[in-house]
Amino acid sequence: MFKIVGVINYLIVVFLNAFTDLGHKIIIQNTIFKVYDGELQIILTAIVNALILLPFILLFSPSGFLADRFAKSAIMKYSSALAVVVTLLITYFYYQGWFYSAFFMTFMLALQSAIYSPAKYGYIKELVGLKFISLGNGAVQAVTTIAILSGIIFYTVLFEISLADNFQTKEDVLKAIAPLGWLLVLGSLIEWFLASNLPNMMVEASQKKFNFKRYIRAEYLQKNIKTIKRNKEIFDAILALSLFWSISQVVLAIFGEFAKGELGITNAIYVQGAMAMAGFGIIAGSFLAAAFSKYYVNSGVATIGALGVTIIVFVIPSCESILSLVLLFALFGIFSGFIMVPLNSLIQLKAPRVHLGIILAGNNFVQNIFMVSFLLLTTLFAFFGTSAISLFYLMSLVGAYLSFILLRRYFVISFWALVEMLLKIRYRFRYEGLENIPKSGGVLLLGNHVSWIDWAIIQIPIERRINFMIDKDIYNNRFFNIVLRKGSLIPISKKASNGAFKEASKRLKNGKIVALFPEGRISPDGELGEFYKGYEFISSDYDGSICTFFIDGMQGSIFSKKREFKFFTKRDVVVYLGKPVCRDTKSQEVRDIIKNLKDEHET
Repeated sequence: MFKIVGVINYLIVVFLNAFTDLGHKIIIQNTIFKVYDGELQIILTAIVNALILLPFILLFSPSGFLADRFAKSAIMKYSSALAVVVTLLITYFYYQGWFYSAFFMTFMLALQSAIYSPAKYGYIKELVGLKFISLGNGAVQAVTTIAILSGIIFYTVLFEISLADNFQTKEDVLKAIAPLGWLLVLGSLIEWFLASNLPNMMVEASQKKFNFKRYIRAEYLQKNIKTIKRNKEIFDAILALSLFWSISQVVLAIFGEFAKGELGITNAIYVQGAMAMAGFGIIAGSFLAAAFSKYYVNSGVATIGALGVTIIVFVIPSCESILSLVLLFALFGIFSGFIMVPLNSLIQLKAPRVHLGIILAGNNFVQNIFMVSFLLLTTLFAFFGTSAISLFYLMSLVGAYLSFILLRRYFVISFWALVEMLLKIRYRFRYEGLENIPKSGGVLLLGNHVSWIDWAIIQIPIERRINFMIDKDIYNNRFFNIVLRKGSLIPISKKASNGAFKEASKRLKNGKIVALFPEGRISPDGELGEFYKGYEFISSDYDGSICTFFIDGMQGSIFSKKREFKFFTKRDVVVYLGKPVCRDTKSQEVRDIIKNLKDEHET
């Protein structure tokens, strides 16, 4: 992906945009931290965050229109030019000590980001294509997080150095740190220069026109809301992201008061540094989520991320040391990456090109409606004396609800995501010939059987859910039956197999993938045994084919018949997948094909 022309340039532009926006926010937020205490500190911090979010609500329709109407590279170019003007004004206000003017410029800087955002995310799909969409989102999320992380550390350290203890009022603070404004200007200038050189990836110019009267009458708003609600999977992903970002915003808004009031921490470097550790976590989490979405967008990873975030938010109030908070924020970041990458990728993947800008702007709109609402509630709770600890526990309840809705929607794929994560602790999987598995139609999947987890190894890279035929005694086991019933398995026994074969035939006719192991047992020595002819009783009257696989490398693992324990090394496992063959191919011929798969791929 990184060899594609424009990718590196684009990622640097993304970095600089986030770095500059974050820089001004940190300066204002640290000023509030230094000058104010208690409820007023929480309220002002919440207002700063709200000023950043409001433009994304107000410019929902215009930003979506611009991203669909014009080249996204051009939108980024002119948005970054606007940032140069805004940062120059911010620097002037710093030197004058005009706190409220600089405070308001947070809104203006966010205004250009609101215009920029749909174009930025829509450009990923245009630049890297569907093949790298998860990796592209992972890279953008990681780069954005690095920008936020480095911005927090960079501007907080310079803030503390510039300020020292020589201040009494908020005006004194701004005048002391005023030279930092020139760094904001420099970042905007470099961003503008690089954005001007991004390749135009627009395939066909749009003829859309924007009617300001319709915008004022909220007609665009109603139409665009209908557009993003049209695809339920997209809208559910937007709602899930909105809840996650709402939790994150509240946590960021209240953590300063928690650290200061409960732990006695008054140095902004420690407070911002602890929260910045979430940035390191997001970088790791984003690339891990992209790795788990190597073969398809793995939405099940988001469920695991939501459960992790919920637990972390619940545990934070019980921490009494900065070191434990650092660790928790790092974990919070990892789980955040698990949520953001797959859900953002899913939205971009499912959105039609003609409405991509509107849907991405709608994503921003709904998220920011949620975040502003949560910040207003935080301000209200703080006004009436609710402690930061109570707000943490309240957010953990919201996290529990987020986990519930994701688990309900993605239960099966969440199970497979968890299985994949656990297996990859001990195994490295490689798949050869994956393109041989048809994207649609009935598929009878046959292969060798060398371990207790062959079913999981085969399912990992295939987005379509496989209907495995499984021993009836295992299927009816009271400990496994609840989960197995959710997995669309087909129970079979040697004494009564006709019903199972009829069910398999029915599912193949419905375009499903049905898999079984013709050996009927796990190989005791790793060698390919004789095949039972039972699968030949499955009707070949379906629109599809037989596909074959050969698993190599599991012999000797803890899950095989003959075990060789290796505690500190990962086991390399290769799965070879053969080309589709005629659906009435006999068992001996299928066995010969499977036996020769490895040799065919390695020659």
